[in-house]
Amino acid sequence: MQTFKLPWPPKELNPNKKLHWAVKSKFAKAYREQCKLLTLAAGLTVPPDGNINLWITFYPPDRRHRDDDNMISAFKAGRDGIADALQVNDKRFRIHPHLEDNIGGYVEVGIT
Repeated sequence: MQTFKLPWPPKELNPNKKLHWAVKSKFAKAYREQCKLLTLAAGLTVPPDGNINLWITFYPPDRRHRDDDNMISAFKAGRDGIADALQVNDKRFRIHPHLEDNIGGYVEVGIT
C-alpha cells in the first residue's frame, strides 16, 4: 500500500455549510489543486486499468462530532485532485473511509 497525507478539507466544503456556489467553488478549486500537487509529490503509481482502492482515514482537527458522510462529501475535491495527479478517471476509485478518534487535522490516503 502506498500512503500519503493530505490537509483536512476546508470547512467551506462541508455540505452543511450554506455558501454561494461561486464562493464554495473557489475553495474546492484551491483544495483540489493542493491535493493534486501533494499527490504528485508522493510519486505514486497505479495500474493502467481496473479499480483503485482508496483507504481514506480522517484525523479530525478537534473532538467535535462529525458525520462520516459529510467528511466524504467534503473530501470530494481532494479525491478529484488525486485523480488529476494520477491521470485516471475517479470512477475507478473504490473508497474505504475510516474516522479516527485521534486528533490530527489531516487525511491519510492509502492506495492499493
